[in-house]
Amino acid sequence: MTPERLATIHAACFAQRPWSAREISELLAKPTTRLTSSPCQNGFALTQLVAGEAELLMIAVLPTAQGKGLGTVLLEGLLSTLARENAERLFLDVAEDNTAARALYKAFDFNQVGLRKGYYARRGAAPACALVLCREIAS
Repeated sequence: MTPERLATIHAACFAQRPWSAREISELLAKPTTRLTSSPCQNGFALTQLVAGEAELLMIAVLPTAQGKGLGTVLLEGLLSTLARENAERLFLDVAEDNTAARALYKAFDFNQVGLRKGYYARRGAAPACALVLCREIAS
């Protein structure tokens, strides 16, 4: 999947300033970055892996493709990749009010380990808190 396609999906999914194709390209060039993309090119997940710990930077599915299990497929794929690379745990941030994402992470046994107050800026609204979640990765 090209950085341009990733940037298009990101812009369609998130209210904050979208990442540019250049920013995504620079991120993909780092040896710590992992990209998991859907075969239909309607979604992707970006993670970074350092010293056995991974961080899910984002998981994005085009609004027209949401609700069809693509987030589950992406999360299964990235967990499998991380297990093969001997990652021990995966961390992520999720907006407190993002019920769909929270339900996905709950189904994968993520647990809350922290809270970032006012973390997500919102256009025309108060910032949303981020829940910091973690899941152990079975190898």
